[in-house]
Amino acid sequence: MISRKIIVALALVFMLAGCAGMTRSEQNVLGGGAVGAGLGAAIGAAAGGNPAMGAAIGGAAGLVGGALKDSWERNNGYYDGYYDRSYPPPRRYYEPAPY
Repeated sequence: MISRKIIVALALVFMLAGCAGMTRSEQNVLGGGAVGAGLGAAIGAAAGGNPAMGAAIGGAAGLVGGALKDSWERNNGYYDGYYDRSYPPPRRYYEPAPY
């Protein structure tokens, strides 16, 4: 039983480490697909239907959602981790008002 726990723990570590070399676009799409598949399976099971079918549909919808999120981030300047790509922020954000 202990060896099974070790194998599962190592598998999780390797799966998480595999995402380290991915681009941000790949992470967005994969994350959307994973969340969509998980939610689809949960909703399919809760509704009394087929969890596998829910996971497939949710995963596909999540992939599309992740791609749309990535496109939106690129177009709105969020891709570098902050909104307007100006660092440090303009003076008005951290200085008191002149009045």
